[in-house]
Amino acid sequence: MSIVTVQLGQCGNQIGFEVFDALFSDSDCSQGLCSKRENEAYQASCKERFFSEEENGVLAARAILVDMEPKVINQTLSKAAQSGRWKYARHACFCQKQGSGNNWAYGYSVHGPKHEESIMNLIQKEVEKCDSLSGFFIIMSMAGGTGSGLGAFVTQNLRDQYSNSLKMNQIIWPYGTGEVIVQNYNSILTLSHLYRSSDALLVHENDAVHKICAKLMNIKQISFGDMNQVLAHQLGSVFQPTYSAEGSFHYRRNPLGDLMENLVPHPEFKMLSIRNIPQMSENSLAYSTFTWAGLLKHLRQMLISNAKMEEGIDWQIRPPSGLPALGKIPLNKELHFNTSIANLVILRGKDVQSADLGGFKDPALYTSWLDPVNAFNVWKTQRAFSKYEKSAALVSNSQFLVKSLDTIVGKAWNMFASKAYIHQYTKFGIEEEDFLYSFTLLEQVVASYCNL
Repeated sequence: MSIVTVQLGQCGNQIGFEVFDALFSDSDCSQGLCSKRENEAYQASCKERFFSEEENGVLAARAILVDMEPKVINQTLSKAAQSGRWKYARHACFCQKQGSGNNWAYGYSVHGPKHEESIMNLIQKEVEKCDSLSGFFIIMSMAGGTGSGLGAFVTQNLRDQYSNSLKMNQIIWPYGTGEVIVQNYNSILTLSHLYRSSDALLVHENDAVHKICAKLMNIKQISFGDMNQVLAHQLGSVFQPTYSAEGSFHYRRNPLGDLMENLVPHPEFKMLSIRNIPQMSENSLAYSTFTWAGLLKHLRQMLISNAKMEEGIDWQIRPPSGLPALGKIPLNKELHFNTSIANLVILRGKDVQSADLGGFKDPALYTSWLDPVNAFNVWKTQRAFSKYEKSAALVSNSQFLVKSLDTIVGKAWNMFASKAYIHQYTKFGIEEEDFLYSFTLLEQVVASYCNL
C-alpha cells in the first residue's frame, strides 16, 4: 500500500526532500546484509510505498509540495532532479508569491480557503496513481505561518475528504529559545486543530535534534540541512519495510495502519516520538561494534528516562515498583520516570532473530489500563538500514512531551492574558474563543498524559 506525503512550508519541503533521498539511498543499496532475493523484495516494497515509476523508468516521489513562496520549492525540485536518481513529479507542486508572515491565522484563514481547490486537486491526482492508499504523511513545522496554519487547514480537509484513510502529521517543535515571537500562539493553534483532525502526531523537537548533531554526529557548525538529515534517518528507520510477522519473510503491507494499531489505542493519546540507536558519524562508525543486548539496554533506558539520545542517559531512573517508601524521595526531586501507553521497537540487521526484547515487556513501563501484551510490539528485518550493521528504532506513545507542551501552553497563555499580538490573529478571523478552546484542549491533553 502507498503513502502520499504532503510537504508544507519551508520546513516541510526541506525535510521531505531529505526523507525521500534517505529512503531511496537505503533501498538502492545492494549491501543490505541479506540475500539478493530478500533485498529485491525490500526494494519493491519501499518503491510501492513511496515512489511511482514514470514512463521513462525514473522514480517519482509520491508527494505534493505546497508553499506560499516559490524559492524553497524551486530549490527542492532542482535538488531532487540533480540527484539523477529520483525526482518529484512535474505537476506535484503548488506555490504562490506571498508567504504567511509567520501568522497562523493568515495561513489557515486566508491561504487555506483561497487555494483549497488547487491543493486538494493535486492531492487527488497523486492518490489516483496509487493502487491502494495506506494514508497521508503530512510534514510541517508548527512555529511559522504556512506549514502550521495551512498545514492544519489541509489536514482538516483530508479528514473530511478521505475519512477512511489515515493521517499522520510529522511536526517540528520549535526551539525553546524561540525563532518567531508568536511561535507559541502558532504552536497551540496548530496542535489543537491537529488533535481533532489527525490520527497521530509524530513530534521532533528542534532542541533534541540539534543536540544529536552536536554530541553524536560531531558537527561543529550545525545547519538545518544537518538536522534534516538526522530527522530523515529516523523516519526512514521507521517507515522502511519490515517483516509482517515473526518468522515471516513477507513485508508489511500497511505501514501507517500497523503503526496506528500498535501505538494509538485511544484518541486522547496520539503524541508519538522516535528514538534511534546507534546514531554516529561515519568516522566513529568505522571503530564501533554493537551487540543487540547493548543496543536494547541503552534504548530501554532512553525510554524510561526520556532521553533523546544514548549520550547522557540517567541510569538512576528505574520503573516504579509499587509506592515509594515514605521519605525516601527528596521533596525537591520530581520523579522523572517516563510512563508509556504503547511502544514499538523496530530492529534491522544482522542476527536480528537473536535479540531479546524481554526488558520492554515489563508491566511497570506501561499505564495500568493496558495489558503489556497489547502495549508492546516489535517489527524486524534482517535487511540492514543505511550504514549500520545493526540498528534499532523505538516509536513510543508516552509522557515524553508533557513538560514541553506544558511550557508552550504556559508561555502562550502569559502572552494571551496581556492581549499581546492578538490583533494580528483577530483581523484574519481567529477569535479569542479559538484561543481559549485551544488552551482548554491542550491542558486536557497534558492532564491525561500526566495521569497515566
